[in-house]
Parts: sequence; structure tokens; C-alpha cells
Amino acid sequence: MSFLNGSKEKEGRKSVFQLIGDLPGLISTLIRDEVEQLKREVVTRLKAAGIGIGLFAGAAVFLYFAGFVLLTAAILGISVALPPWLAALIVGVVLLLIAVVLALLGLSRLKKGVPPVPKESVDSVKDDVKAFKGVQQYDR
Repeated sequence: MSFLNGSKEKEGRKSVFQLIGDLPGLISTLIRDEVEQLKREVVTRLKAAGIGIGLFAGAAVFLYFAGFVLLTAAILGISVALPPWLAALIVGVVLLLIAVVLALLGLSRLKKGVPPVPKESVDSVKDDVKAFKGVQQYDR
């Protein structure tokens, strides 16, 4: 009976050679997981940058139309009395305000995505390297 109990205890524990044999698989799993985390983080940052660029493009479109409206307002202001150019000026100012809001939102989103360096993944890899160095120091 004691022989059976002893073998059960050894089943739960691994020898040093088994642990060393498991090390390459564990390291490759760790590297694969770090690469996946890196990919997810880069994709997230690039999406944020893409949204920021899209908002800047929207701001540019509104600014483009605002320029035409303001030109129309200036022309109408010179050629006719008050009502036509005042209406055109109001529309132009509203378009400029929209462009400013879109530009500020785009800048905010662009700052979140740039630079697309995966900071969390890099920190995690650095921690892993430190852990491996610590293991090597204890083996000596």
C-alpha cells in the first residue's frame, strides 16, 4: 500500500528533468501569447489613429465648404445690403465651428493612437526577461 501512496505523491510532483523538458514548451507558449497581445494592442492603437484621421478629414471637408460660404458672404455683403450676406455669414460661422469641433476630436483620438507602440506588451516582455534573468541567477 505504501508503494501505491508513494507513486500517487510522485504523480503530482515533477522531477527537475521533467520541468526542464517542459521549459521550451512554456517559453514558446509565453512568446506566442506576448505576440498575440502585441498584435491586439497595435490594432487597437491603429484603429484609434484611423478614427482620428477620419475626423480630421471630416473637418477638412467642412472647412472647405465653410470657405466657399464665407466667400459667398463677402460677395453678398459687398453687392447687396444686410440680409443676404448676414445669412451666409451665419452659415459660414456654423460650418467653421463644426470644423473646429471635429478637428479637436480628431486630435484627441489621434493622440490616443500615436505612436502605435504597444507599451503594455513591451512592458510585459521586459518583465518576462527580468523573470528569466532572475531564474538564471538563482540556478547559480
